[in-house]
Amino acid sequence: MDQQIIIRVANSGDVHYSTIITDEMEASAKARGTGIAKRSPDYIAQKMQEGKAVIAHLPDGTWVGFCYIEAWGHDQFVANSGLIVAPAFRKSGVAKQIKKRVFDLSREKYPHAKIFGLTTGLAVMKINSELGYEPVTYSELTDDDQFWAGCKSCVNYETLMSKDRKNCFCTAMLYDPADHYEPEETAADFKAHSKLYERFMNVKKSRLLKLLKKKESQSKSKSSLLLSPFIIL
Repeated sequence: MDQQIIIRVANSGDVHYSTIITDEMEASAKARGTGIAKRSPDYIAQKMQEGKAVIAHLPDGTWVGFCYIEAWGHDQFVANSGLIVAPAFRKSGVAKQIKKRVFDLSREKYPHAKIFGLTTGLAVMKINSELGYEPVTYSELTDDDQFWAGCKSCVNYETLMSKDRKNCFCTAMLYDPADHYEPEETAADFKAHSKLYERFMNVKKSRLLKLLKKKESQSKSKSSLLLSPFIIL
């Protein structure tokens, strides 16, 4: 980009960006055809006021990108959530810079917490791997009900609950400060196995869709039996 992008910790003076951020989150999810846990402008504003968010913008104030921090399980787990970049600035490398800054902010505020994320995007998985995250099962994430309640607004929530919160379309990734690979190792591993990750995601989605179709078919069969008229002779 010709103009310098400023990436910094958000504050109370940035709350006027809240609506454009939540609108873009929703529009982006619809364009990708994926689910998203909705957040209100007030919630985003709160994160800014608490100093638990990172914002990117141009010197003239044009909004570029955003990401925020959520703490769960008595601060034992931290999620870097809601990463979003304005359409005009995508594929510019700014998403990676925002993720790096919010990751560093998480380490500063919660040095002993495990940092995790849920994503359907291969690009985000790649960035996470470069930061030292590893793909994990859902059982290694927080069991805080409040966190999982945030998925209720996602179109895939029923799938998540039908799997007892053990699996869904998102891939779980975790950074454990007590036990993790160096970023260079995970980045090299991801580069070598990115196609494998992609195939894994496709297989995962295919199996979940088959399960949903099977349940839907069984449900229709039961409904048909219940609605069948009885003939009395």
